[in-house]
Amino acid sequence: MRGVVHELLGHPGLKGAPDVARLAAVTLAAKTRCSDLVVRLTSRELGRWLGVGPSTVGHVVRPKLGGEYVVRSRDALLPGTNVVVGIDWQVVALWEARHQHGLDHPLRLSKPEFAVFLRLLEAVCGPGWVHADGTKTEPGLLGTRTGPGAATDRLALLLLVLEARETGVVRLRGGAVDRHGRAAATLAWLLDCETAEAATVLRRLERAGVVSVRQDGGREQVLVPAVRAAYREMRRVRRAEGRPGALVPRPRLAGDSAGGDQDSSGSVFPQVNRRKSGSRAGYGVAGHHAYHSPGATGVDQSADGGGFSGYGRADTGVMPEGTRTPEDQPTAEQPAAAAAPPPECGGGPLRGEQPKTPPTPDASDLPAAGRGAAHEPKHASERARRQPRAGLPADLRLRVALGPVAGLWRQLGGWQQDQVAAATKTELARLSSMLEQPGDAPQVLADRLTDRLAETGGETWVSTPFGWLTHRGLKQRPACSDRRCDDGIRLDTGGDCGTCGNMIHLRRAHRARIGTDLDREQPGLTDTERRQLVEARLREHTAAQAQDLARRRERAAAEQARRTAARAAAEARAERKREAEAAAAAARKALPCADCGQQRSAGLCEACGYRRRTEALIEEAGQIAATWTADLTDPADIAAVFDYVRTVLGHDIALAHEKFLTMMEQEAPGEFHGDLDPAAVTSALAFRALQTVEEVLPEYRSSALRRLARTPQAETEARRAYTAEQNRRWYRANPHGADAVAAATKAADTARTRTAQHLLDTRLAQLRQQTTTPTEQPAAAVAPWSDRLVEMAARPLDDETQLAAASA
Repeated sequence: MRGVVHELLGHPGLKGAPDVARLAAVTLAAKTRCSDLVVRLTSRELGRWLGVGPSTVGHVVRPKLGGEYVVRSRDALLPGTNVVVGIDWQVVALWEARHQHGLDHPLRLSKPEFAVFLRLLEAVCGPGWVHADGTKTEPGLLGTRTGPGAATDRLALLLLVLEARETGVVRLRGGAVDRHGRAAATLAWLLDCETAEAATVLRRLERAGVVSVRQDGGREQVLVPAVRAAYREMRRVRRAEGRPGALVPRPRLAGDSAGGDQDSSGSVFPQVNRRKSGSRAGYGVAGHHAYHSPGATGVDQSADGGGFSGYGRADTGVMPEGTRTPEDQPTAEQPAAAAAPPPECGGGPLRGEQPKTPPTPDASDLPAAGRGAAHEPKHASERARRQPRAGLPADLRLRVALGPVAGLWRQLGGWQQDQVAAATKTELARLSSMLEQPGDAPQVLADRLTDRLAETGGETWVSTPFGWLTHRGLKQRPACSDRRCDDGIRLDTGGDCGTCGNMIHLRRAHRARIGTDLDREQPGLTDTERRQLVEARLREHTAAQAQDLARRRERAAAEQARRTAARAAAEARAERKREAEAAAAAARKALPCADCGQQRSAGLCEACGYRRRTEALIEEAGQIAATWTADLTDPADIAAVFDYVRTVLGHDIALAHEKFLTMMEQEAPGEFHGDLDPAAVTSALAFRALQTVEEVLPEYRSSALRRLARTPQAETEARRAYTAEQNRRWYRANPHGADAVAAATKAADTARTRTAQHLLDTRLAQLRQQTTTPTEQPAAAVAPWSDRLVEMAARPLDDETQLAAASA
């Protein structure tokens, strides 16, 4: 059914079609009669299946499907009248599959397959109805979903159901994804839409309760609960009837499955396929174990065994009695006696007794240092460890990966098997780091070995199993520069390698261009001569490409060396800069305070820094107060304002200091003056003074703005703004109305505030440029260096300076 739906949606006429038209094509195909491939439905009934109204079917669905030659439709009339009783629909792809294609076409469905298809669609989006006998068919999972996006939601759920495993988990698409996540990327790939739209659809399905998106070990997981519930119910019914609870897969050859006795899928379009079968292929894991054949009488069917073929022999890797696989057959290089099962199986001719001549490694496969009697194992434990094992390793990952070459594994010696197992583990680790789903690595490696055996012609044509496995079977063969390429197949997606396709396209284009040039230059050439000249020019082009590649590699190596040297030089410069900055910081930290002389204060101690900032704020407060209280052309008036502000702020600072000291004395009586560091107390008092001035400064600014807003300049600007707002054309008819007065008042206030701010900024700038405040003292003349050096030489050195001079 998955292959049928994807084949229908892949019709050229449905490319870019709305989701309601695509779902309509799938619905009509599911409801088609097998006899004549026609279905009669009214627009209203089809709309119920799509979640839309009959108008949408008549104006969108029918014109789109008919115009793209996806569906033929005609009105069905009542016999002898012109009364329309319905519409006869016929899906063109189904008709072509039956009359123009072979029996293996996915759309050539039989009557049971049509019935299964319809039942699946009913379970997903059936609208529900009442039968003539009174019985009722309940709606499907989204049968009651209508309105905008209903068709998209139904189609999305159908595709997710078809992609879900027996556990209900949907396999997510590999590769890089955007911010919407891997679940949205997978649904976008299924719906052929953007990931943002797919994320919206996924959220709607979650709200409807038909899909669950959760995080499992840091990865997203999409679960369709209805699929899991259906499989559980089916197993329960089977167990109640006395039949096995799990599904019995179709019999397959051992080389086609993961481990010889497992089956991955039985569908025509499997979800897991490494072959070049289209862009929707992917990787999967091994399926359920196959059930024992009736001849397997030696298997214990007790409650502990569970009835599975792998139970009780996880460590031995021995095939059960009666199980027949191609790996049990002797080959041309291996006699029948050597092909018998190992002694771990116990007695009995079918389980194989100890062979008289145990298999030994092929001398041609061993290295030169390992041949000869001088290199035989010396201890019995080492000899036992090197005994060959007929069964695959106990590790499940190795069993799945080496399943297709189990016959070659039995032909190896003990040492060779250890080497092959180690090489397999290494390759599995490399594939796990490369794939989006690390658990798919064993199946990917098994698919590679299957392809390599098919190229060779089977195990019979492998003359040296050890060399073939280590140098051909397990080795990746990238056909291009992409590290994920293996014989033209992407390891992470299972589809065709895009880089290989691009290279092939370029080579074919170049060959065609060479042929066109030859036809233009030498039109009389025969086919043989033309082919020889084309091959010669292609060889010249290949040689030129090789030389160009060598030159580019040399340039790249030189550029890499230059970048490495430049990076090393930049790091060295940065290190020197960091060292210089650290030395400067250390020297600056050792400087005494410029105001109080406190040692190691980085040029200014904390208390003096607070004092400087406090003085600057007091000066700014005096300038703000002078902007509206003093005559800016009279220095004496400005100085008086500054003195007044300094006196007021000094009084506030004294009150703050007294309050701070009182609070500290109350919290720690008798300890404040004795235990605390005097420098810390001084710094705290200076910081309290700074806080006091910072709290008062906004009040000075707001007071200055209020006073400047009442100046004649501000009033003039306010009147002009008021008049201009009243004269606007929408207030001109009634300039004294409530709306006009409110708007004019607001404009006047805004103009007054803006003018006050402008006056404040202008007067502050004038004060800073023309006025010398009392806090500013004229700079003293700088003494010459000769006098200053004499004074500095007379100073006594402190202990740290003497120590630094001695160490230098």
